[in-house]
Amino acid sequence: MNDPIITPGMDSFDTQFPMRGGAALRAGSVQAALLDRLTRTLGKTPDQSTARDLFDALSLAVHEELMARWLATQRRVAKAHVKRVCYLSVEYLPGRSLLNALYSLDADLVHEARTTLKSMGYELEDIAAQEIDPGLGNGGLGRLAACFLDSLATLQYPAVGYGIRYDYGIFTQVIAADGAQREIASSWLKLENVWETARGNVRYTVRFGGRSVAPASGSAGAVRPAEARPAEAHRWVDTQDIYAIGFDRLIPGNRSPTVNHLRLWSGRGITPFHIDAFNAGDYDAAVREQVDAKNLSRVLYPDDSTPQGKELRLKQQYFFVSASLQDILATHLREGRTLASMPEAISIQLNDTHPALAIPELMRLLIDEHGLNWNESWAITSGVFAYTNHTLLPEALETWPVALFERLLPRHLDIIYLINRDFLAALERHRPGDFDAQRRLSIITEEGERRVRMAHLAVIGSHHVNGVAQLHTELMRKSVFAGFVDVYPERFVNVTNGIAVRRWLKQSNPGLSALLTQRLGFSWENDLEELARLTGAADEPEFVRHFRGIKRTNKQRLADEVMRRTGVELDVDSMFDVQVKRIHEYKRQLLNLLYVVARYQRIRRDPRGVVPRSVLFAGKAAPGYFMAKAIVKLVNNVARTINADPEMRERLRVVFLPDYDVSLAQKIMPAADLSEQISTAGMEASGTGNMKLALNGALTIGTLDGANIEIRDHVGEENIFIFGLTAEQAVAARAAGYRPRAELERNPELRAALELIDSGHFSPSRPDDAKAVVNRLLEDGEPFLVLADFASYAAAQDRVDALYERPEEWTRKAALNCLNMGYFSSDRSVREYADRIWHVRPVL
Repeated sequence: MNDPIITPGMDSFDTQFPMRGGAALRAGSVQAALLDRLTRTLGKTPDQSTARDLFDALSLAVHEELMARWLATQRRVAKAHVKRVCYLSVEYLPGRSLLNALYSLDADLVHEARTTLKSMGYELEDIAAQEIDPGLGNGGLGRLAACFLDSLATLQYPAVGYGIRYDYGIFTQVIAADGAQREIASSWLKLENVWETARGNVRYTVRFGGRSVAPASGSAGAVRPAEARPAEAHRWVDTQDIYAIGFDRLIPGNRSPTVNHLRLWSGRGITPFHIDAFNAGDYDAAVREQVDAKNLSRVLYPDDSTPQGKELRLKQQYFFVSASLQDILATHLREGRTLASMPEAISIQLNDTHPALAIPELMRLLIDEHGLNWNESWAITSGVFAYTNHTLLPEALETWPVALFERLLPRHLDIIYLINRDFLAALERHRPGDFDAQRRLSIITEEGERRVRMAHLAVIGSHHVNGVAQLHTELMRKSVFAGFVDVYPERFVNVTNGIAVRRWLKQSNPGLSALLTQRLGFSWENDLEELARLTGAADEPEFVRHFRGIKRTNKQRLADEVMRRTGVELDVDSMFDVQVKRIHEYKRQLLNLLYVVARYQRIRRDPRGVVPRSVLFAGKAAPGYFMAKAIVKLVNNVARTINADPEMRERLRVVFLPDYDVSLAQKIMPAADLSEQISTAGMEASGTGNMKLALNGALTIGTLDGANIEIRDHVGEENIFIFGLTAEQAVAARAAGYRPRAELERNPELRAALELIDSGHFSPSRPDDAKAVVNRLLEDGEPFLVLADFASYAAAQDRVDALYERPEEWTRKAALNCLNMGYFSSDRSVREYADRIWHVRPVL
């Protein structure tokens, strides 16, 4: 069941609530609105109120304004009868809402809110900091999804995001005394979340298990092999059912009347409490159904190193796509549209392979629930879906055991077999007798345990497949999906990622934002390429001086945060060298750390003339990823040793900032001098942290990987530090039989650094702590080529030092990085999706 988005009587809405949203917030009304919500909703007087009370009251007032605009947006979209975008992503990383909403509505409201709160003894930023970052995502995938929703609203495209309302997010990261990562449950929902609206009547049934019964077999008849079943309506019987309940977060556009929404699903038991079991004394059984249902929306990426974890992940993915598709169909049909018109009315974007189950689920809904035949259903399904691939790493191209599908999603396995049957038949017509191609491209892999390849399913079921950087798309076409490119050459396109400049410059870097607005007006906020008009200012001494002063202010702000979180004091005149991202071997935090150790040894040999550096790491390791957690531990142990050494005090500091999130990133990005983008070439799909850092005036040291190549092309080869093997050279090195120990023989500095780590110097009470990391780096064929790139990386770092000793030139290059980043706006990315893939237009 589902509440209608557009209710009867909406024709009079615009006259009752004009675009400004009625009485919620207007220029000059912030104080009155704040006091009204404080007293009438929260039951507090100003002198009784805490900072959290003021946050809640102001947020309620702002949210009411957004809700009025959302209703107006929904009416406008429904009246226009246009095509919508439905964005499916298993994670989002939106960051805090209050300042984002205020800035999006009106800059004057920000000023009024600041003045009102100051009169009450508070700073606006301190009140905004009462909000806990939503625990809905982890890394770049989730942040990209949030940036795209921001751009969709800003550009006034009709869109809905769909995901899961995680009770505890991924986890809160704490660092133990031994340097190891510990995971504790996130508490982001411990207080009332005023930024979401519970949609109690937006409720859909999601089913698992049971049996798929073919039309001719009857409820008790023999079930034929799935490959042989007809492509007709089946009955899915004896299932375990739960409810998916909708919760909406509003997504405002910047200086735009459009407010879209992100609909998140929470699991609930259909019979949440069994009183007969409770009365019989079986208290666990009384609530087991509710517990099992809520487990589906407890945690992002549950540890899948156990069979139970794997099962939960697959159930989680199906839960969210099933609810989302039922909602999409309900909205579509409620508007009086036909099912056959769906490809002209809806574009559904799969953000990586996690939502790929949407393809067989839509087929099931169309065939089993709505009575369409196979061909009609496939035309609709393949006409609405598009798939974004975010990685070429095999472990991220999800596969699931056929046996698990048989147990949890038997009807979907039927459908997948039939999709595969049709695809293989078409492949045979295209390449007769090429059984090797059929083996390689089949959705079902028969090698070892039979498994379902979700990326293959996504490619076959989508009308477009896109990579997220020029290099990534090229490698995708030539390697992982080469066989599919031969079959569907027109299907594969590139859309380079971008970032939401409102979050990552306007809000995160108010000093630089003000400088740009002083020169350009407000136009750059919704058209980042306007920055290019200012490139000549990088040669103006006054502009460079102002730019450098803003950077120093941002560095002081970050230094204060580092002191608060870790107790480590940073020199703001030192180079802030930053690597902040998910901890993974291919991102090569270890290459950075090896250089830190080598630099430490250089200083111990001769401390004279060293450029002072503060090296900052941040990021979370997946709970089941042993090597990533070993890297976190080693970074912390190295940091503790170096920071305790008196000789390093004015020369080298190393910090691991725990529990990296959007709010922390918004302090790090504007403060960074050097951006570490050092992934193994050919492995990073795009990267968006590189864009955020460069936009805020950091110089990049990086490999020719992901979007680094395009950043180099836009900012100029002379304004970036490139090193290391190219993607082609990396492939050749592996093919030639890469031997890491040969690198040690050629490079005494590298050998000394690795030996120091291996000796237990950084964890004397646990001398074997780093053994696993060292052994990994020395394995023949080590896939990430860390030692192979060390010499080139160290030479690039020498060039970094030399430039940093010329502050005027460094700042000029930093300014050019910022001013040439206009291409890397998520607004440009979304326009390209809209034009090349979705074929949607704004509703103005």
